[in-house]
Amino acid sequence: MGKTPIPIVEDATSDTGAPPIPSMKHTPAFAAQNGMRYRRQELIKEIEGATGNQLICCVGGTSTAIRRDDVLFLSDLLHNIDRGQPIDLLLHTPGGDMDAAEKLVSMISLAASTAAFRIIVPDFAKSAGTLMALGSNSIVMSDSSELGPIDPQVVTEERNGTVHLTAIQAYLDAFADFSAALKKDPQDPAAQAMVEKFDPARVHEYNAAIKRARSLAEKLLAARMFPAGSGNVTAIAGQLMNTKQYLSHGQMIGYVEAQTLGLRVDYMPPEDPLWQAYWQLYCYQRLEAEERFKIFESHYASLREDDAV
Repeated sequence: MGKTPIPIVEDATSDTGAPPIPSMKHTPAFAAQNGMRYRRQELIKEIEGATGNQLICCVGGTSTAIRRDDVLFLSDLLHNIDRGQPIDLLLHTPGGDMDAAEKLVSMISLAASTAAFRIIVPDFAKSAGTLMALGSNSIVMSDSSELGPIDPQVVTEERNGTVHLTAIQAYLDAFADFSAALKKDPQDPAAQAMVEKFDPARVHEYNAAIKRARSLAEKLLAARMFPAGSGNVTAIAGQLMNTKQYLSHGQMIGYVEAQTLGLRVDYMPPEDPLWQAYWQLYCYQRLEAEERFKIFESHYASLREDDAV
């Protein structure tokens, strides 16, 4: 017969008067496998104690994207937050679906209600991530933080199976340039050949996407950051979509430039203890996310999504 295991009882004291045997919430192997998650969640609690705000996190690898399925995971993070509590979202993303971004930021804004809602950008929140940041009361940034242009991009697949990312505004700019050249000289063979390569339906679709991105940016800016006409949301949205100013979709917009554009940025120097805590948390989560995973985390919930695109 095997030996009878010794039970571990909370606050148990031996007959000899030795100190009590500590209770264990989890088995040793489980605790070892999940130790880093516990450390991250403890750090989230510590940060919440310092700020008084509820902190939720969405950190994705470089091969991930904001998409509709993120609603499921974000709902879990908001599940135990009472409506009307100030909320901070630590966000790291290369971008994604702007319609999904609108829904996600709307969910957080509704949960915060009249309380403050901030987005903390430790590293980068590009494209649709920048759109999400526009829907907050303010964006917390430091020297390592960056936003990006919000001109829409589309993934296209050629007949040979090659997949590439197309900048919608660049496509429309090229169409406008060749159309203008053809209007100036209807016999221009180069302009004729190039205009014939453009798909009229695609041109119409892309024009609609540009209008959608601009109107969404203005709507998000007016919701919290500049309510009741307190800022020029049209000018800010226009600058963020200006492909003449931002020649690549991945171009960096640091905190100084973000402030120059008129965005409300709460700058924190790298040596600030609170920023160091944010950065430590981000490092833990980013290493966990690797390239194809997204980490959705609060002090209560921790979810890891396989999101390779």
